[in-house]
Amino acid sequence: MLEQLLQYDTDLFLYLNNLGTPTWDQFWLVVTDKLTFVPLYAILLFLIYKKMGVKTLLLTVVVVALMITFTDQITNLFKYVIAKRPRPCREEDLQEVMRFIAKRCGRYGFFSGHSSNSMAAAVFAGLLLKKYYKNLIFILLLWSAVVAYSRIYVGVHYPLDIICGMTFGAMAGFGFYKLHGYLKGRFITS
Repeated sequence: MLEQLLQYDTDLFLYLNNLGTPTWDQFWLVVTDKLTFVPLYAILLFLIYKKMGVKTLLLTVVVVALMITFTDQITNLFKYVIAKRPRPCREEDLQEVMRFIAKRCGRYGFFSGHSSNSMAAAVFAGLLLKKYYKNLIFILLLWSAVVAYSRIYVGVHYPLDIICGMTFGAMAGFGFYKLHGYLKGRFITS
């Protein structure tokens, strides 16, 4: 059954990956670059500062740093210790039938760090700012899905890597949102 699931995953990867065209390659390389969304993060931090003040902003920076460290380390644990599933760009039998446009190809891919980090940030920031910007969470979730898809497009992750990464990221984002609320209630007085 696992073998069949992995075959479906490979088939879906090849279908989605081969939808790409040279016309769109540069766009997706920009989307998949971690530094592309630094301005978005800066805007989110500014909105938190504007609506909640400097103390909450400082708490948020600490909690977000912990959240990203947590998601990165758990992702690496799964990639290098538990799953050790090679990325599609490392599979010899896929080399001739897939599009690989990424700058590099890491060893293992299960599960996607880009997907888990972007989803954790989307859920965390979306919930934190929901009171002030009710539709922001939907925009951030869409952004996270686009970042996740970019990993398939450039040839470095299977769809299951993405789905599991996004699921883990959503849980981490929610958990750290709750932690933020607890710490804010405990240590920050209005």
